[in-house]
Amino acid sequence: MQNDAVTVTVKGVMPTANGCAVFLGNDGKTFVIYVDHSVGNAIQMTLNGVKKERPLTHDLIGSIFLGLGAHLEHVLVNDARDGTFFARILLKMENELGKKIVEIDARPSDSIVLALQQKRPIFVARAVLDAVEDMTEILERVRQQQAEEPGEEEENP
Repeated sequence: MQNDAVTVTVKGVMPTANGCAVFLGNDGKTFVIYVDHSVGNAIQMTLNGVKKERPLTHDLIGSIFLGLGAHLEHVLVNDARDGTFFARILLKMENELGKKIVEIDARPSDSIVLALQQKRPIFVARAVLDAVEDMTEILERVRQQQAEEPGEEEENP
């Protein structure tokens, strides 16, 4: 998989009118996946290390994996069609019956939360990364605007 997939990280999560923009990328390129508010919040809470009183859906899924003896190996954003991204979750299961790799179709947003929670790598198929628009400059511009906003709020309460 080394040649046909690239490791990426979550570079930022920004609220939008209809959900959240999740910026994924590496040193060479950044792209955006739009997700609903609840999953965007779950990604942001995981990035911030927020402790929850009760398990949320992604926490429950992680507990189910643990209970079944499954270990999340990695997630792969493997396709993009008409602005919709697709992903696969790869689980490794090992028990008294032997070893098994299980590949599950999933939304990239859910896959990202699980990978972050379990500190596992996020990969993007090279063909997907090559096809998406580079959003590095836009992310930097948004970060710069956010950095300037607190000063403006202090001046104009």
